[in-house]
Amino acid sequence: MRMERIIIYPKDIQRITGKSERYGRLLLKRIKDHLKKEDHQLVTIEEFCSYTGIKIEEVSGYLYA
Repeated sequence: MRMERIIIYPKDIQRITGKSERYGRLLLKRIKDHLKKEDHQLVTIEEFCSYTGIKIEEVSGYLYA
């Protein structure tokens, strides 16, 4: 049985967008600011999808491939 992740990381964003890992870190920071999260709090895949407008079905293909 494989556990599915609920957290998204900069490397995941790099795979999804084709941009740099640095861009992934910046985007996560923007999402945290938008959601008023503190630095130590994590961003979920669902929050990422909601913020970017990308369907979760499309994102999951990059995360579990």
